[in-house]
Amino acid sequence: MLSQPLSVSFNLGGDRTITIETGKLARQADGSVTVRQGNCIIMATVVANKEPKPGQEFFPLSVDYMEKFSSAGRIPGSFFKREGKLSDYEVLISRLVDRALRPLFPEDYYCEVQVIISLISSDSEVMPDALACLAASAALAVSDVPIKEVISEVRVARVEGEYIVNPSRTQLGKADMDFIIGATEKNLMMVEGESKECSEEELVRALGIAHEAIKIQIKAQQELRDKKGITQKREYTKPEVNEAVKQKVYEFTNARLLEISRSGVAKHERSDAYSKLKEELVATFGEEPVEEEVKLAKKYFEDLLWEVVRNMILDERIRLDGRKLDQVRPLSMETDVLPTPHGSALFTRGETQSLTTVTLGTPLDELLVESAAKSDYTKFILHYNFPPFSTGEIKFLRAPGRREVGHGNLALRSLKQMMPGNDYPYTVRVVSDILESNGSSSMATVCAGSLALMDAGVPFPKHVGGVAMGLITRTSDNKYAILTDILGDEDHLGDMDFKVTGTREGICGVQMDIKIDGLSMETMREALEQARKGRLHILDAMYECTPAAREDVKPHAPRMEKLFIDKEFIGAVIGPQGKVIQEIQRSTGTTINIEEIGNVGEVSIFSPAKEGLDKAVAWIKGIVAVPSVGEVYESTVKGIKEFGAFVEFLPGKQGLLHISEISWKRLESMEGVLKEGDTVKVKLIGVDQKTGKFKLSRKALMPKPDFGPRPQRPQQEGNADPKTN
Repeated sequence: MLSQPLSVSFNLGGDRTITIETGKLARQADGSVTVRQGNCIIMATVVANKEPKPGQEFFPLSVDYMEKFSSAGRIPGSFFKREGKLSDYEVLISRLVDRALRPLFPEDYYCEVQVIISLISSDSEVMPDALACLAASAALAVSDVPIKEVISEVRVARVEGEYIVNPSRTQLGKADMDFIIGATEKNLMMVEGESKECSEEELVRALGIAHEAIKIQIKAQQELRDKKGITQKREYTKPEVNEAVKQKVYEFTNARLLEISRSGVAKHERSDAYSKLKEELVATFGEEPVEEEVKLAKKYFEDLLWEVVRNMILDERIRLDGRKLDQVRPLSMETDVLPTPHGSALFTRGETQSLTTVTLGTPLDELLVESAAKSDYTKFILHYNFPPFSTGEIKFLRAPGRREVGHGNLALRSLKQMMPGNDYPYTVRVVSDILESNGSSSMATVCAGSLALMDAGVPFPKHVGGVAMGLITRTSDNKYAILTDILGDEDHLGDMDFKVTGTREGICGVQMDIKIDGLSMETMREALEQARKGRLHILDAMYECTPAAREDVKPHAPRMEKLFIDKEFIGAVIGPQGKVIQEIQRSTGTTINIEEIGNVGEVSIFSPAKEGLDKAVAWIKGIVAVPSVGEVYESTVKGIKEFGAFVEFLPGKQGLLHISEISWKRLESMEGVLKEGDTVKVKLIGVDQKTGKFKLSRKALMPKPDFGPRPQRPQQEGNADPKTN
């Protein structure tokens, strides 16, 4: 007989009840749950190997979040009509969960673990990304896979001044703060999100609210675990330990590792010194060393390096490159470095460098962002590239990986806070190519992107800069050090990677990952304040380089203008079978896109030359213009009659210029006066109320000639004055 499913429920306020259930679906997995809120149902499974692979030296965890289009009653729009590789949206959610789960596993656990999270039923108002980590952690909690503690994530948004946990999709659309926070019962583990220049204290408040909600979710997972009877996790094979080899590595390398680490030399010189020392260490094992001993020696060498550098920073308060803990590396930046792109910037901070370009496109270049619940178009695109030469390595060039997607997304979320609104006509693409990397190339992308956008003439009101923070801790004496502008080695050897972006006025983006048990609120406040000072230092240099955005796009950039017309005029602009809009585009060399938004027609006009743009704008304005008596128009003669000329004074609108209204001088005929194609300035002097015909005058724009007094008729001789007769 099948066992009955087990479930627990809790409430986040109002009708937002969440239910976690296990024992019904995917029962052959080591752990399987469903999480339901409204009609949104997420299934999460976890499977772990019983033994590590031979020679395994790292923890192989994979986390994949997938959305089934059937969950929303939709069929994928691809050629194959089935879900393909993970979209960027799914990759980003996978990363959110991965970064929170990874620190939960024991450091000596090397068995392969796979977590799969699937959206199997969608609710248009429930955001599934805020429930994904809860589902993954619950699947681990009800399994026997060894983890140190359970975790959860929630979204906190601020809507009209109110902080809301896991807001609806509609509420989120009005938010000025949007953060997803992961935490254990005691400490913060992961933060990612964006805001419209919130203060550090406002962020801390959001984190506190999130943590209280997370504690409720952790309690529910623990209750479900207890219901299932999970009291002990499985045993696992631990890596071999050889104390004799470990002691030999310590005695031979400890002092020299500290000497190299203190030297303050550049990245490659330091790396070469470490490598040379490792080679000397291996040589001490003889000409025919025991392979297993050499392998362990190399591992212990890396472990000792980790310990030496951390203790040096904590005890001596100096860093690998000789900087103070709160010191930013030397900055160099310039704009307009490339002649053809519409905007460009080169930003260098120490040994990290980004060459960033901006391209201005039309509405036809908008990007479709599709998920199971919705499909949206975005006009702001940012792509981040990390070629292998940036770190002096050789690797195959492949499609962007999860790291590239995640770093690009952080930069995009930060910069979009300062992007103009929907009335800005251009589609904007930013591309960051990392040319050198030694610490936080994503923050270099933010800074270079801000400079390049201003160089392109995008109305970007304020610079957005960013800085990456690090953390080194020691539990034996509770000592810690917060590092500003971390190096790549400090990221690898440290306990935290905390990136903060923003303007001088506030925070625009945050991404934080913790490798240890967590981060207290007090340490978070200190890190945020140190990050603020570092960000302001970088922003000062950015403003010195480029104080403000160009007033206009560059001469070789495409020209674009957006018009808003009444809905009733859309048909007139398009014309029968599109003839009018096709003629405008052909005659002016422009591209025109019209969208109906409510009762308004949004007309976007794109042109490689300003002359064509102005001509198209005037043409369309003429079509939608309502003729006004007393206005003066530039007209074109369309036909000649004996009684006058028919002229087109607005696109599609003609009137009669009567022979008597052409000149103050009496004209006997139209011969030689005007001809078809002539341009003539006229004034609208009336509209026939019955027929709607327009009456135009040319002479009304001419000064009336002074003919003098009318001459007297001369008297004939011999005639007497009639008054005397």
